[in-house]
Formats: sequence, C-alpha cells, structure tokens
Amino acid sequence: MAKNYAEAIEGLKKHSEKEELEATEAAKVEKITAGLQNVSCECHGEPFDPVQRIIEGFMHFKTEEFDKHRDFYDKLAKGQEPKFMVFSCSDSRVAPSYILDFKPGEAFAFRNIANLVPPFDQIKYTGVGAALEYAVNHLKVCYILVIGHSECGGIEGLMNLPEDGTTTTDFVQQWVKIGWPAREKVLRENGDLCFKEQCKLCEREAVNVSLANLLTYPFVRDGLANKTLGLMGGHYDFVNGAFELWLLEHNLSPTIHIPPCI
Repeated sequence: MAKNYAEAIEGLKKHSEKEELEATEAAKVEKITAGLQNVSCECHGEPFDPVQRIIEGFMHFKTEEFDKHRDFYDKLAKGQEPKFMVFSCSDSRVAPSYILDFKPGEAFAFRNIANLVPPFDQIKYTGVGAALEYAVNHLKVCYILVIGHSECGGIEGLMNLPEDGTTTTDFVQQWVKIGWPAREKVLRENGDLCFKEQCKLCEREAVNVSLANLLTYPFVRDGLANKTLGLMGGHYDFVNGAFELWLLEHNLSPTIHIPPCI
C-alpha cells in the first residue's frame, strides 16, 4: 500500500509499464497519472481548477457563515444531537441539508445510489447497519427519513434490469436490486404505463421498500415500540420544486404535498 502521494504516482507509472497490460489499459493509467500530477484540467469539456473551487467554497463558508455565527459553531464543537437520520441519493442534485434547510448538527446523513436501505445483514451491508446503529442507539435520533427524488438514474437502472435479474456492472445493478420488490409492484399494478411513468412510481415505491427494510433492524423496531423513533418517507421533485412527505406508523399515512396541491 502506498504511504504517500508520490508513491501512489510512482505506483501508477510502474503499473502502466507492465508487459501484460494491453495498450488501451496502459493509456488509461497514464491519463490518470497525468491528471493527478496536474490538477488544473478540463471537466465536462470546460476548464476547471478543483483546488481553487474548494478554496473559494470554503472561504465563502468561513466568512459568510462560520465567522458570523461563532456561538453556534462553538456549541456544535462540543457534540451533536441530530433530530433526524436522513437516507438520500448520492445524486449531486439532491442535497437534503440544502433542500430541507437543515442546519449543521440537525441531520445525520447517509447517501447512496437510489437512496436505498437494505434489510438487516451483518455481512453484506455493514456500512448501512453501522450508520443506523450509531444514529439510533448512540445519537438517539427521533426520526429516520428516506428521501427519493425525480429523474433518479438508480431507479431507472432498476426498472431496466432484465427479468432474470442478471447484471453487467460490478456494483451498481446488484445494489439497486435491493429495490426489486418496488419494481415488481409497479410492473404488476401499472404494466400499461410508459416507462417514464413507471419510473416515477418506482421512485416512491422504493422509498416504501426501504421503510419496510428498516423494520428488519432490531434497534429500529425497539425504537418504534418504545415510541422514541419515527419513520418517514419523502420524495423531492426537482423538476417542479415540490416535496412529498408521508409517515410509516401501523401503515402508510396520507401523503403531505409541499407546497399543497391546488
């Protein structure tokens, strides 16, 4: 394992020189090596300096937020007491703290492809289990909120999977299969709809699958039984600027539309 940045660069160079690598693979490694050495580059066809972007972003935060609210951040430095744990998608357009105006310390967040919560499994899904256990047992969050969203690529990938469930990717397709029950329900009950409309329905049904999977975690069930924990589902529509919210109690509550439907 490389101990520092320089060794990582050298390791990539040596790797590209191995005789067994095909020419195309070596070229890819050389491109990565060059990119690491020269951070000023193009991104999506436009000139982009990632270091400068991060510097400017942090300095804006420090001068406009941190320095102006030192009492608030001094209090946060002593510990956190978030009221929510939020599962949301890794999609760059879906930032729960931004769209729900959560302040630092208010929401303990976990993001992944398609905002899925897998069932309890101490071998396959330890990352999710660890975050959940820490939030519920140690931080004592009051609510777990799972947020789906419009135009979700992970849900589209789930709906596009072949019937036999075969996969062609290393990780993504196997992961989104956690939402397979949502896919099956949508196809069973709405097989006559076009693909786009089926995806919209599956975005919400996958949230319900995740809420059901949360019930497989013993400490979540205990929290619900003791009335110290609540489960909530949500859907963020960034096309129309709308949010839907529902609760899971003994069953799913009616959906709250934000802003209200006219």
